[in-house]
Amino acid sequence: MKWRAHIISTLLMASAWPMAAGPADTNAQVMSAFIMPTSPSEGRDPFFPNSTRLYENYISKRAVEVSALAIKGFSEINGCRYVIINNHTFGAGDEGDVTAAGGRIHIRCLTVGTDSVLVESAGVRHLLKFSD
Repeated sequence: MKWRAHIISTLLMASAWPMAAGPADTNAQVMSAFIMPTSPSEGRDPFFPNSTRLYENYISKRAVEVSALAIKGFSEINGCRYVIINNHTFGAGDEGDVTAAGGRIHIRCLTVGTDSVLVESAGVRHLLKFSD
């Protein structure tokens, strides 16, 4: 019986608390913001401390270093041309992540020519030429 009285008094106090706070505080909202870290020195995942998943979005949005992208070869299957850029195969219209010296770079292949490729990354277009 005592626990019922305690629960009822707790509920009454909890329901009366916003009225006691005053009308100015009832519209106030507590806002929180989480800023994604851009490097391991700014923060890390507490459950997977060695993971780079938090920084991949930042790495992929950086400007592409043209020297980091290298064409390894070309192929043609059923009239469709494909190119291998940093060990990743692309056709016209394909997109994906390429591993480079500075990290992963997200690129989209626009056109595949006979000895060159037009790619786009972070809104910037680059023409890559094949060299032996």
